[in-house]
Amino acid sequence: MAYLRSFLPWIAVSVLIGTVDVRYALLVGLVLAVVLAVNQRRAGRAWDALVIEVSAAAFFAVSTAVAFAAPDSDFVEHYASAGSSLWLALVAWASIVVGRPFTLGIARTQVPEELWDSPVFLKVNVAISAVWAASFTVSGGGSAWLRHAQPDSSTGRTALTVVCIVVPILFTVRYPEIARSRAVAGQQPSEEV
Repeated sequence: MAYLRSFLPWIAVSVLIGTVDVRYALLVGLVLAVVLAVNQRRAGRAWDALVIEVSAAAFFAVSTAVAFAAPDSDFVEHYASAGSSLWLALVAWASIVVGRPFTLGIARTQVPEELWDSPVFLKVNVAISAVWAASFTVSGGGSAWLRHAQPDSSTGRTALTVVCIVVPILFTVRYPEIARSRAVAGQQPSEEV
């Protein structure tokens, strides 16, 4: 579950916002993102496996700076969660567009090197990255809309966030095996005479 570790800064900030001052919640996210990235690099992980950590550090650096620069503004507190999801969506969609799905680096740490150039491996990672990107998009857009439509109710935003995390996690866990099975089935000679 390397994916879950990568999202630790985002999860921590989500839990802290509303509990502590938003500036310090964002600062915690920034520190966690930097610590994760540094520790993973020291452990030998390649940069392409750290897309989420590096993008988290960038997002939280900017968000923290904005929050400290305008401490009386409610905008950052009200829309930080939606903004973080939309930022992740942008990163995920961009990674697909440039042909380097953000899940590729992480997946390479979990499969043998001889599979890295396989068309199935790339297609699986494009699909997984697309599901995450779509989920981030729905989460960000939906959270912003719910915040605007029902500013005092967090239940809908929380439910949306949970669904938009659980669905891509389940897809990430299950889809590679489904794709492998389909690829193997497609390579088998037909039994029809």
